Amino acid sequence: MDALNNVIDHFPEVGEIIQIKPLTSGLINQTYLVQTKSVTDPDYILQCINHHIFTDVDMLQHNIEAVTSHIRQKLEEAHEDDIDRKVLRFVKADNGKTYYFDGEKYWRMSVFIPDSQTLDVVTPDSSYLVGLKFGEFEAMLADMTESLGETIPDFHNMEFRLKQLREAVQQDAVGRMEKVHTLVADIEKDAEEMCCAERLYREGKLPKRICHCDTKVSNMLFDEQGKVLCVIDLDTVMPSFVFSDFGDFLRSAANTAPEDEPDLSKIHFRFDIFQAFAKGYIESARSFLTPVEIELLPYAVTLFPYMQAVRFLADYINGDTYYQIKYAEHNYVRTLAQYTLYQETRRAVSEMKSYIASLIK
Repeated sequence: MDALNNVIDHFPEVGEIIQIKPLTSGLINQTYLVQTKSVTDPDYILQCINHHIFTDVDMLQHNIEAVTSHIRQKLEEAHEDDIDRKVLRFVKADNGKTYYFDGEKYWRMSVFIPDSQTLDVVTPDSSYLVGLKFGEFEAMLADMTESLGETIPDFHNMEFRLKQLREAVQQDAVGRMEKVHTLVADIEKDAEEMCCAERLYREGKLPKRICHCDTKVSNMLFDEQGKVLCVIDLDTVMPSFVFSDFGDFLRSAANTAPEDEPDLSKIHFRFDIFQAFAKGYIESARSFLTPVEIELLPYAVTLFPYMQAVRFLADYINGDTYYQIKYAEHNYVRTLAQYTLYQETRRAVSEMKSYIASLIK
């Protein structure tokens, strides 16, 4: 722990430490709880930023600082109580930045929010709260004028993902095209339709917003009574279409099976989860959503399993160079599972449109 103590020494605000405990949650960044001695001092969260994924740490932290400052200002203007539990606060290092570079790794610290918890269980009730909170998150940032960068460039760009697939098909690096050529052809049939967001953006008909881009139940904190406190894990906050927050949540939450389910008969689209999430999201986001954005929310639900199928398939054709696999055909199985979910969501589009129309009325 001496190395961690040396890092923490570069954050002057932190008081005397009594314990540093690793936290198991979080797949990308190493995370620790730093407990301080004084009862009047807060505890802290120490994170080692994965700079292999987030290559521009300065931009990453600028995005987070700008977003949390804007939300804090909105909460103050609304005379909210307990603000320090409703928005994250990051601590400045002795270099004046909200991160410290030790020569090899990048570190940051935020104030720990006490008496809080994360949830992993997806139910209609929790999905409604997630929709409500992420819609509120976007709504509070809708008037933000400060420019943010893309922490992961082209993260949810469908045209870019199809370009990657086509390059993989052309190269056929490990000779897998013979097996998947029919699947590639099926995906290509819908390619133009699934790229409509990028086209509408170029035509000036669809805006980009400040979005979270990693919407899931576990990315918000709840108090002990089950009330939502704040949105966390802000590394992917960046300009995107609202479809990123709407569609990506439902890709995983409304799937009756894991994303790599080999038995395709088990994969179905949970309409009750869609209804709950959509209800919460539209309640809090309709104040800023344009008619085009509302009209295309069902498209967003189809977009994300389609995009993930494309990404898994490209990686399979390339020889499994990006996603970690547990067995030889894992990416192929993932592709089929996501493409099946995509087909399930397409069959529900008409019903989704009707439900959203009923919410707007």
